[in-house]
Amino acid sequence: MEIAPQRKVSSDDVGVASTLPVYRSPPELEIRLEDFELFAIDRLRVLKGISDALSRGKKPDEIEKLVEVLWKTHKEHLQPSEAINKDIISHFVLRLVYCRTEELRKWFLSMETTLFRYRFKHESVESQRALLAEFDLPYKAVSNAEFESVKEKLSQVARSLRPHLPSSTTDVVFYKVPFEEVPELVAGRRVYVHKGYAYVAMNQVVSLVVTQFRSNLSKALILTNRKWASTICDKEKNRLTPIVETLATSYLGPDYSEPKEFAEISLKDLDQVANNSFPLCMRHLFEKLREDHHLKHGGRMQLGLFLKGVGLKLDDALAFWKSEFSKKVGPERFDKEYAYSIRHNYGKEGKRVDYTPYSCQKIISCTPGVGDHHGCPYRHFSEENLRAALNKMGVSSRYMTDVMDKVRNRHYQLACTLTFEAIHGSPCDSGINHPNQYFSDSQKILQAKVEI
Repeated sequence: MEIAPQRKVSSDDVGVASTLPVYRSPPELEIRLEDFELFAIDRLRVLKGISDALSRGKKPDEIEKLVEVLWKTHKEHLQPSEAINKDIISHFVLRLVYCRTEELRKWFLSMETTLFRYRFKHESVESQRALLAEFDLPYKAVSNAEFESVKEKLSQVARSLRPHLPSSTTDVVFYKVPFEEVPELVAGRRVYVHKGYAYVAMNQVVSLVVTQFRSNLSKALILTNRKWASTICDKEKNRLTPIVETLATSYLGPDYSEPKEFAEISLKDLDQVANNSFPLCMRHLFEKLREDHHLKHGGRMQLGLFLKGVGLKLDDALAFWKSEFSKKVGPERFDKEYAYSIRHNYGKEGKRVDYTPYSCQKIISCTPGVGDHHGCPYRHFSEENLRAALNKMGVSSRYMTDVMDKVRNRHYQLACTLTFEAIHGSPCDSGINHPNQYFSDSQKILQAKVEI
């Protein structure tokens, strides 16, 4: 498909700044729908990796190393010109995906700006100067005469900031910038300020460029949303809408349609593993099922597919659900109204599709109604109910504060990750992205303790 009216980009076109495009307009490229989606997913892995690191409070140098690794993976096995094209295409596809609501725009803007910041820092001085010119920033290097008049002050700043600035300023290019345009440098006392101007070293110029990049992208996202709503033809929109909507809530890990490390969970072990290794969302559903002997459709789907993924066989699943539902609706009604959907989830009825357990993202994005028990407790519970549920799981007050802080900031998966760490006494650096991952990681830790 053609994604924009501009000539194809090659490494020769972009010169010294070729490794870091500024994404003014997308290139004219014929791209298959499969690549359209795959390129976007690869970039999304990078952005979500950055998001997880920021949410977990990683230090700037840790994030810088992470970005370097993630971006290397993003362009792996590609020639330079192919990597550039993939970079540009994936950015514009995700721009289309994340332009549609204020919340999506805010997340994308933050992650892309962070990615740009760390990529810029790894550019050569020549590329950085070219990017400064590309953004048409009205800053000129400080003249030799002016440099001599402030050299001692600049040297004092440089000595106080080792290794962030070279201790010697003799060969460093400085730019004179209105101080209000580099607030983070001024706040951190990382520049010399005189008569309303900040003297910014070349290796600090990232703040200037990133501010401009963020401003340009913010405006572009709003414009893209307007164009998507008003000018893209219905035929094209019908082709792209399913991909665009799926990418915004996509889960990028294993599907857990089949149990991974643990081949089978028997009925007699179900209560024990539920108590030890179920994440809060599934534990809540399991307890409500035991209590009420019934779950509405959303709850049956969320818990049923999860149990399938942890290794509960079809015959055991039918026996489990029937034993509970029969206490409320009777065995005959269960066989008539509910057994089919359980067999259907296991691919034994209808189209015989092997349905996959729900990811965290899918569970978080659902909207439970009155009487429903499915969804994500970190998002859908009141604070009082969530605290009570976490206390019941054994989360100590020391961890509780951190968990609730993540919930208030809408980092629901990170809140679940902290819960996992609190209960198991073990770090979970990859973060929790799927209920079945929670279960699998929990079982690994518990089995390792038994073997010691």
